[in-house]
Amino acid sequence: MSDLDVALRIIPLLPLASSVLAAVLGPRWLRGRSHLPVVAGLGAALFFSLMVLVEAPGKGVVSTSYDFLSVGSLHVNVVLRADALTAMMLVTVNFIALLVAIYSTGYMHGDPGYPRYFAEIGLFVFSMNMLVLSSNFLLLYVFWEAVGLCSYLLIGFWFEKPSAAAAARKAFLVNRVGDFGFLLGLLLMWCTFGTLDYDAVLGRAGAINEWTATAICLLLFVGAVGKSAQFPLHVWLPDAMEGPSPVSALIHAATMVTAGVYMVARCTPLFVEAPAAQMVVSGIGGFTALFAALIAVTQTDLKRVLAYSTMSQLGYMFLSLGAAADDVELATFAVVAAIFHLFTHAFFKALLFLAAGSVMHSMGNVIDMRRFSGLRRVLPWTHWTFLAGALALAALIPFAGFWSKDEIFVAVEHASHGPHATFYFVLYVMALFTAFLTGFYTFRAYFLTFWGEERIPEEAHGHAHESPWVMVVPLFILAGGAVLTGLVFGPTHLFGDYISRTPSFTHHEEEHGMNFSVMLTSTAVAAAGIGLAAWLYHFSPGLPARIQRSARSLHQLSLNRFYVDELYNLLFVGPATLLANICRLFDQYIVDGLVDLIGWSPSPVGKVFQTPQNGLVQYYALAMTIGLAVFVAFLAVSLRS
Repeated sequence: MSDLDVALRIIPLLPLASSVLAAVLGPRWLRGRSHLPVVAGLGAALFFSLMVLVEAPGKGVVSTSYDFLSVGSLHVNVVLRADALTAMMLVTVNFIALLVAIYSTGYMHGDPGYPRYFAEIGLFVFSMNMLVLSSNFLLLYVFWEAVGLCSYLLIGFWFEKPSAAAAARKAFLVNRVGDFGFLLGLLLMWCTFGTLDYDAVLGRAGAINEWTATAICLLLFVGAVGKSAQFPLHVWLPDAMEGPSPVSALIHAATMVTAGVYMVARCTPLFVEAPAAQMVVSGIGGFTALFAALIAVTQTDLKRVLAYSTMSQLGYMFLSLGAAADDVELATFAVVAAIFHLFTHAFFKALLFLAAGSVMHSMGNVIDMRRFSGLRRVLPWTHWTFLAGALALAALIPFAGFWSKDEIFVAVEHASHGPHATFYFVLYVMALFTAFLTGFYTFRAYFLTFWGEERIPEEAHGHAHESPWVMVVPLFILAGGAVLTGLVFGPTHLFGDYISRTPSFTHHEEEHGMNFSVMLTSTAVAAAGIGLAAWLYHFSPGLPARIQRSARSLHQLSLNRFYVDELYNLLFVGPATLLANICRLFDQYIVDGLVDLIGWSPSPVGKVFQTPQNGLVQYYALAMTIGLAVFVAFLAVSLRS
C-alpha cells in the first residue's frame, strides 16, 4: 500500500475518530479540553490533504478501496478516489475547519455543550471529506445527506432557543426538497448507465441523447439548488445564522453550501452534453446573485448581510458553471473559474464570519448593526481583518475576490458572444450590477459597524474589548489568504493549470488571458458601490434615513426579503398545516373513536349478563326456563315451516 493510499484512507478517519473521542471522553473527562482531539485530528487531516494535493494530480486519479461490510456472500466495498479537484477541496475543507476549530476554543469557551460542539464539528468535517473523496454517486449521496444532518445539528446547537430549533428544522426540511430531486436524478442515471461510478458515467456521457442528459442534469441541479441555497430553495440559509458564528463560517466557507458547486463541477462532462441544463444553471445562478444582493443592501443583522453575500457569491459560481452552453471550448475555463472563486471565497467568507463572531463576542451577543458603531478603536485587530475580507468580497485589486470573480466575468462575457449571445449578455449585465451592489452592501456593513460615533450595547456590560488571541490569530491567517491567494494563483494561472488536470475535464480549453476591459469594468462598478456606501454611511449618515422614507415600499420589499417566506407560508406551510390538522382530527375522532368504541362496547354487554350471574339458584332456574322456552318456540317454528 502506497503512502497516497494511506493518506486517502486516513483523511476522513481522523476527524471521525476525533469526533468520537470528544463525544465519549468530553462530558466526563476532557470537558474544557474537548477541543484537543478535534484540533489535532483536523491538523493531521490537513497534513495528509497537502500530501494528496502535491502527489495526486501527477497520477491522474488515485483510488483505494477497503471492505466496509462482509457478511457471507455479501461484500460492500468503499472506494475512495482523488484527483486535482478532490485534492483542492480536501485542503480547503480541512484548512478552514482547522482554523474554525481553533477559533471556537475561545468563542465557545464556557458553553455547557462544549464537548458536543466539537464532536459535531468533527463529524461534519468527516462527512464533507467523504463527500469529496467519493468515487461514485451513491457514496456521494450518502454523505450529501450526512452533511445535511450535521448542519441540522450545528444550526440547532442551542436547541433550547426556539428560534435555533426552528432554523435547524427549516434547513433540514428545505434541503429534503432538493435532495429528492437529486435522488430522482441518480435513479435516472442508474437506469441510463446501469452504474453510478464516476468514471463509467462521465466517460460515457457523450453516448446518451441530449434529452436524457438534460433530465439527469436538471434533477441533479435541483439537489445543488437546495444544498447551495439558490433561489427558490434559499430560504433556509439566512435563518441558519441562529447557530454559533464559527458554524456559520464553516457552513458558508468550506462545507455544506460548497457541496452543490462541487457536485455540478464534478459532473461537467454530463452538463456539456446538456446545453439547456447549462443555461438553467447559469440563469438560476445569475438571478440568485442579484436577488440576494438586493436583499443584503437593507439588512440590519451583520451575519445576515454575510449570509446573503454567500448566497450571491454562490450564484456567481453557478453562473460560471453554466456559461459554456453549446461552447465546448469554454467549458473547462468556466468550471475552473467557478472553482477558483470557491477557493478564494472560502478564505474571505470564513474571515468575515469569524470577524462578525468577534464583534458579537465583544458586544454581548448583539449583532444588530443599529445598536453599535465606531468599533474600530474597541476592536482594532478585528477591524483591520474585517476590512481585508470586505475588500476581497467587494473584489478590489489586488485582493483574492478580484482575481477569481474577474475570471467568472471573463467566462460570461465570452459566452455573450457565443451561440446564446443575448441570454448571456443579460446575465453579464446582471453580474456587473451585482458587483456594484456587493461593494455597496459590504461597505455599508463595514461603515455601520466600525465607523461613526462609538456606541456599545448595554449587553456588553461596559467591558467591550478585543477578542482573545486564540480568536484573533485565525483572523490574521485568513486575512493573509484573502490577500495572497489571488496574487499567487490569479496572474500566474497556477490554480487553473492545476485544476485543469482533473481527468474528467477532458475538453479542450481555449486560452483566455486577462481581459482588461472586463477587469476595468468590474473594478469600476465595485468601486462605485464602495464609494456610494462611504458617501451614505460615513460622510452623510443622515441621508439613508431620508432615502428610506422616500422609498419606503422598496425598502420594505428588500428588508422583508421580497416576502418569499410569507409566500411559502401561504402556498405550502399553511395548506400543509391545515391538512395535518384535518388528519389529526380524523385520527383522533374517527380512527381512535372507532377503536375506543370497540374497546368500550363489551362493558355494557357484560353488565347486561352480569345481573343473572349473582350466585342465586332461583335466577339460574329462571334463566334455564327462559332459555328452554325460547328453544321450544324456535323448534316449533322450524317444524311448522
